[in-house]
Amino acid sequence: MAVKKNKTPRWYFSLRSPYSWFAYRELSESYPDVLDAVEWIPYWEPDERSERMLAEDGVVLPGTEMTRAKNFYILQDTRRVARARGWTMTWPIDKAPVWEVAHLAYLVAQESGRGREFVALAYRARWEQARDISDPAVIAEIATEMGIDADRAAGATHDEDLRRRGVACLARGHHDGAFGVPFFVHGYDKFWGTERLRGFVAAVRGVEPADVEGIPWQDTDFPELVRVGADHGHPGGCG
Repeated sequence: MAVKKNKTPRWYFSLRSPYSWFAYRELSESYPDVLDAVEWIPYWEPDERSERMLAEDGVVLPGTEMTRAKNFYILQDTRRVARARGWTMTWPIDKAPVWEVAHLAYLVAQESGRGREFVALAYRARWEQARDISDPAVIAEIATEMGIDADRAAGATHDEDLRRRGVACLARGHHDGAFGVPFFVHGYDKFWGTERLRGFVAAVRGVEPADVEGIPWQDTDFPELVRVGADHGHPGGCG
């Protein structure tokens, strides 16, 4: 089905989030025309340096603490969602996550038109292989596999231009009203969470939601809130 050409719809994705991974897979496998039509914008929990840069521009991202009950719920829910789709999923352990490492590396890949490939490999590393994508060595391996500059990708957090561009992505999400991931924007309409994919797909295609094939696990999703601050031991976290 052809996608209507209008103001570019956007989706804010996080390589950290299992629900962003679910949305990516569903879009890739069931709605590739929509994935082709949207602008991909990384959105993550900033480190202290990025947080300071955002504050200098008057931007404070929303945050919420991860409760133990919510932690256990997400672990249960993600297994349920993955099982419903027949997907194999692992849970990585984030010992000292710095999400700029992977998300700024995405910007490196994006420069050469390889951002989508990087996302696929980073999601595979994190959610299928339980690898630590906050480890520059892991990012270097992904970059090497892709054939892009491994040193630049692995050291992206030390690149001032990439850091500024990353902060601009976060600020853009703030101004777009994003408060969690996955977050989708089409014109004035906003859609939060994987269970809103049908509405977003319909908006992008210019059809009614009833005309979009269903998503079998819509009622099991629990979209994530972006959390600002320490990791609190959650093995995957939010946003």
